Amino acid sequence: MRSLAGNLLVASPRLPDENFSRSVVLIIHHDEQGALGVVLNRPTDSTVREVWESLSDEPCDSDEPIHLGGPVSGPLMALHTNEEWAESEVLPGVFFATHRDRLNQIVQAPEFLFRIYNGYSGWASGQLESELKFGGWMVMPASFDFVFGEADTMWQKAAQEIGEQIISPLLNDVPLPDDPSCN
Repeated sequence: MRSLAGNLLVASPRLPDENFSRSVVLIIHHDEQGALGVVLNRPTDSTVREVWESLSDEPCDSDEPIHLGGPVSGPLMALHTNEEWAESEVLPGVFFATHRDRLNQIVQAPEFLFRIYNGYSGWASGQLESELKFGGWMVMPASFDFVFGEADTMWQKAAQEIGEQIISPLLNDVPLPDDPSCN
């Protein structure tokens, strides 16, 4: 089994689960036991400041949205850019944290990029592989730009990039006319 950690799952139109319609999921952990990821393109109306006020005595000035990481309830999680506060590195320059003290440090440091997620996306052993076989997900390597990119256009951008990767090799063998108006 090849681990998909550090890759993006891009929901295909064939995916029947409405929780993931037009979603882009970053896989954080994947092994024989299952997979864990967060939906990157589901910001909520709640801000980090609002949520932090209910969780901590420490002030927080961030008006960044809390993101819905998926349909499974769980602890708050962060993707961020400070290696010092990392529990793991998901891809070069992108780190993951769930411990409360680290989350507190992350939200207090506006000089570093971060996203906070409430909930996560989880798959039991073999479940993700089955969804992939069915054609429910398209897979592509994750990048810093996607993790911290615009949520509104993320799915369309990822789907377009995957389409170009599929079509591009086919076009290399097709002779194109000097004047395309001759088609």
